[in-house]
Amino acid sequence: MTDFAAALCEAPTALISLVEETRQSFLARTNFPREDTARCDSFCAHAMMEHDITVVPDATQDPRFADNPLVLGETHVRFYAGAPLVSDDGIPLGALCVIDTAPRAGLTALQRQGLEVLAANVMARLRDSREGAARRAAEHDARRAAHDSEARFRVLADSMPQMVWSTLPDGYHDYYNARWYEFTGVPAGSTDGEGWAGMFHADDQDRAWTVWRRSLETGAPYEIEYRLRHADGTYRWVLGRALPMRDAAGRITRWFGTCTDIHEQKLAMEEREVISQELSHRIKNIFSVVAGLIQFAARSHPPFAPIATDLRQRIMALGRAHDFVRPHSPNSRPHARQDSLHGLLEELFAPYQSTPGERITVSGPDVPIDDRAATPLALLFHELATNASKYGALSADGGHVALTVAPHGDVVTLTWQERGGPPVSGAHDRTGFGTQLVEMSAVRQLGGTVERRWDPAGLTLVCETPVAAFSRSRPA
Repeated sequence: MTDFAAALCEAPTALISLVEETRQSFLARTNFPREDTARCDSFCAHAMMEHDITVVPDATQDPRFADNPLVLGETHVRFYAGAPLVSDDGIPLGALCVIDTAPRAGLTALQRQGLEVLAANVMARLRDSREGAARRAAEHDARRAAHDSEARFRVLADSMPQMVWSTLPDGYHDYYNARWYEFTGVPAGSTDGEGWAGMFHADDQDRAWTVWRRSLETGAPYEIEYRLRHADGTYRWVLGRALPMRDAAGRITRWFGTCTDIHEQKLAMEEREVISQELSHRIKNIFSVVAGLIQFAARSHPPFAPIATDLRQRIMALGRAHDFVRPHSPNSRPHARQDSLHGLLEELFAPYQSTPGERITVSGPDVPIDDRAATPLALLFHELATNASKYGALSADGGHVALTVAPHGDVVTLTWQERGGPPVSGAHDRTGFGTQLVEMSAVRQLGGTVERRWDPAGLTLVCETPVAAFSRSRPA
């Protein structure tokens, strides 16, 4: 068929090409010295993407091909005309082409029509063996892709600073990258299967196995910190992580994991924790010293005692707020999140009730806070709780306070409502230090507004505060 195409188009060369991932091979050829070429050199790779015959009158003048080895080399390609070979489902396969070593204006109408007919005939013959060829091509591509993928993975894994490993679905370890063997210093293959567990510190083995088995049973991501034996015989902290790879049906086909050396970070965190605890201890001592000085002054000046008691309680409330938001270790960290408004309120209200919610309930969504907001919030709600225990709902056995947190847009509304206390008769015009402290905390420091309603059933205080005042991470 290539002989007929060459004769029809009065060209010395004709080819039937099959363009693959990296090469183009020739199913038939007339007067061409090579059986295949690189795909990047292929004229047919361009022609097969077109709907009509591709004609290149002079390849030396075409920027796509001027530097092509087939143009510059011994094949001396100048003129090219190629009819695309496209499967019934629209997949471009290659081209039926004619080539000349001299530039030409193009093809005659008869030559174009003949080349199209010949291309259709080529496709008809290919169609007869399409299933077999497709199967072989698919198998070949799959093998090539698998080989290339494996090679790329190993190069990538060995270039990573972390240790990389993989397992079969049942957790059998069958691959480690070069970093693993450099770190551990063990011979290649010695930690396959369950041999990796012996690399853990004895105190971490049971914990690591428990977490790993849970991941294998549930498919949940694996993450744990443990000590791994280094090549020098010491144990270093690493962060182990793994994720499952699943097939189309959701079945786990492999696990891929990493071990990251975090020893220096771990030691630095421990040092920072020691420093933080020492600083916190000294700050709490300052609070205690100030509270002690106030108490000492009250003993020396008895008329000052009531005010001193209030002041000392406010200082202790600030101490509780500071201890809540300060940096903590995993062992000393409060059970509530340290950026939690609800958690801070629970800490502040603890002296007024034996269990959370017994006398003061907090409802509504939580709001993130930071250390900047903790001080005015502590002063505000300590003052409200103290006044409630002296004059309001908490001074009666059946009294209760409901605090509602209601974010809406850029504002958070905090509603303090006392019920069950002594009856309230009219508005209270208190402008003492406590009232000024509430105003200073809510208005000046948090940038909010305060409204009091002296209902017969008890005090209702509404504080509206910008969301940005609670945390630096919130938009201003």
